[in-house]
Amino acid sequence: MDCLFCKIINGDIPSEKVYEDDLVYAFKDINPEAPVHFLIVPKEHIKSAYELDEAHKELIGHIFLVAKKVLKDMGIENGFRIVNNAREDGGQTVDHLHFHVLAGRSLNWPPG
Repeated sequence: MDCLFCKIINGDIPSEKVYEDDLVYAFKDINPEAPVHFLIVPKEHIKSAYELDEAHKELIGHIFLVAKKVLKDMGIENGFRIVNNAREDGGQTVDHLHFHVLAGRSLNWPPG
């Protein structure tokens, strides 16, 4: 498979890992939009949020708990944002489900 995130998960492309377990891999974004900006990616290749079904409920809950754990370990307590872009109009640029976690500064709304 020629998927950027699958290659990162497999270690074929280097990344700065912040967390890993059986279900997900989390790493720092190479173009951060906030002082803290990392991605959480399921190890299972799922193209986008449109491909999620009932079988993925626990995975999605796990992703949010991983975000909280990593941020807590980093000492982030003032809040954070989790972003998922789905498909082209949603701004998705890599066809592998992923969640951006941003923190470390006040985040404005709407984002853009």
